[in-house]
Amino acid sequence: MKANKCKIVDCTIRDGGLVNNWDFSVEFVQKLYASLNEAGVDYMEIGYKNSPKLLKGADQAGPWRFLDDDFLRKVIPEKGKTKLSALVDIGRVDENDIQPRSESMIDLIRVACYIKDVDKALELVQLFHDRGYETTINIMALSNVMENELLEAFEMIKDSVVDVVYIVDSYGSLDYKDMEYLVNKFKTHLPNKRLGVHTHNNMQLAFSNTLVAADHGVELLDASVYGMGRAAGNCPTELLVTHLKNTKYNLRPLMTVLEELMIPLREKEEWGYLIPYMITGTFDEHPRSAMALRASEDKDKVVDFYDKLTTPEVNFKTK
Repeated sequence: MKANKCKIVDCTIRDGGLVNNWDFSVEFVQKLYASLNEAGVDYMEIGYKNSPKLLKGADQAGPWRFLDDDFLRKVIPEKGKTKLSALVDIGRVDENDIQPRSESMIDLIRVACYIKDVDKALELVQLFHDRGYETTINIMALSNVMENELLEAFEMIKDSVVDVVYIVDSYGSLDYKDMEYLVNKFKTHLPNKRLGVHTHNNMQLAFSNTLVAADHGVELLDASVYGMGRAAGNCPTELLVTHLKNTKYNLRPLMTVLEELMIPLREKEEWGYLIPYMITGTFDEHPRSAMALRASEDKDKVVDFYDKLTTPEVNFKTK
């Protein structure tokens, strides 16, 4: 495994925020950053850099939903070796809210998009690149993308300034053969770009799919501590830290975070492998219906849920 070239991007606060509406205390984020830095993790994605005025419900979400540079300077007054990353969504970021990198705490800005918006994503990438940031484009829901759409996107991406192109298993439906196929396709059509991978754990394959990607030369590996992320969650950071060979990573600092922060949080919030998420992963679907089920009184009625998803005549509803 070419693990010595791999870099871990820890998404606990950003993706985990989808679980608890970004309700992390400043102390929680500070402890997590200090531990990731001590563990040698390369990037911490500390939230979204979306603009509050372009977001519904922004006043109810925690500050990690729309990062402010002045706020970040107070949270992390002294940055260590671990760089800071933020994610933006198409149509949810005002370019006037993005300072030049020289004036910002953030090093890497990642642009998430669906295949139809690759052109818009690349416009944002160009803007962030011009302001000095490292950049990625994260094409979501790849399992639902047609071959011709992907080839058209590659044509746009290969001549762009983007640093890293992400393979995203949004629905947690891919297996190792799918991952090999996609990585090889991306490498063939984008030989001049570095690659990243973001996996979900619907089928208990997030960790292994990430390792397969790493073994095939993918450099940036997304993960989160204790796998915290929307629905089935992500590849656990601690598993990558302990498993990747020929690296500088150190597991023990993450053990402290798991004991002091993540295990207590998991008792209050739900994420990770659960049968409804396995079912949506099996059918290559967004987990929103499973999330609605888990929020209802019928959260464990998985046979009925399965039957509804496999019966075309039935509209899915939860109480």
